[in-house]
Amino acid sequence: MKIVVDENMPYAIELFSQFGEVVPLSGRTICAEDLQDVDALMVRSVTQVNAALLSQANKLAFVGTATIGIDHLDQALLQQRNITYTNAPGCNAVSVGDYVCSALLVLAEQQSFTLADKSIAVIGVGNTGAQTVSRLTALGAEVMLCDPPRVEKEDLTGFVSLEQALQADIICLHVPLVKTGSHQTKHLLTAELLAGIAQDAILVNSGRGDVIDNQALLELKQAGHGMTLVLDVWENEPTPLLDLILYAAIATPHIAGYSLEGKARGTEMIYQAYAQLLGQQADRSISDILPVPAVSRIDVNQNADQTFAKSLVHLVYDVRRDDAIFRKSIMKAGSFDEMRKNYLERREFSSLRLVNESHYAVESLYQLGFAK
Repeated sequence: MKIVVDENMPYAIELFSQFGEVVPLSGRTICAEDLQDVDALMVRSVTQVNAALLSQANKLAFVGTATIGIDHLDQALLQQRNITYTNAPGCNAVSVGDYVCSALLVLAEQQSFTLADKSIAVIGVGNTGAQTVSRLTALGAEVMLCDPPRVEKEDLTGFVSLEQALQADIICLHVPLVKTGSHQTKHLLTAELLAGIAQDAILVNSGRGDVIDNQALLELKQAGHGMTLVLDVWENEPTPLLDLILYAAIATPHIAGYSLEGKARGTEMIYQAYAQLLGQQADRSISDILPVPAVSRIDVNQNADQTFAKSLVHLVYDVRRDDAIFRKSIMKAGSFDEMRKNYLERREFSSLRLVNESHYAVESLYQLGFAK
């Protein structure tokens, strides 16, 4: 059994070696020749699995992507060739929720506001969007939900339209890239819709870069629009518009979902799917592999408020670290992918246990994701 894996997929060798030889390769440079006599291919979103890539895949029976999205897989082709494929829905949703929380708490401090006093809209309420909603709710905010495809499919009530969502003080995008059907999302936010966003609004995109017309957004900012931008995803990755980075309050290279737990969870999910396909027991677990975090316990000594929550959130993950590294390195060729490949270890809020022996009012911190 021969299995090709993206070299940046954590714990892939430890998990997939149960089934045979594991060959780690660069996700962006995997080519057709690499897949000769290969039984399984494990990728991330940087690898386009299409006819060209599979042209010499004479034995391929399984493709797993350790990501939520599957827009980089030619599903029709895989079905035509009877190649089983799977993704890892929700694998990094917790991590993305942590990212948005960290970023908004930075801006709350810089701009002197309380999240509970802001109108907030989450556009795209799947696994990832739901994690952001739960964190913002834990911080006392009332969140408007916007997800037209889900409303249409599931007959949901209480959701708002896209136009209503874009009137919020804080707009969080968790929208997948959908290229077909009645709810296509490429350039969902057009120049016209972007121009209608309030001057003092905050726009966060940690979904897919193509959901926003990046050129239109840049031109709007160059014309003096005052909205605050938090951008983790970009059109034309790994070569985003450099000028747009300058206009973002927080800019990062598509790493919102890059917690150690999130990346490992994606690997584990496709490992389990492959074991099931082979009829084998998945007898390895990331819980046995993950290292102990640098700070794993805090004794609580006060009631929870936004300031205390911010201190704990940024103890685990301060997004300003990644923003600073990104800005310092982006002018170097290949730096976008290099930062993702060599991403500094980052843990999820759940890695920090809050010990509350004095019974302070901190239930909201547990709702944020910290461990009891």
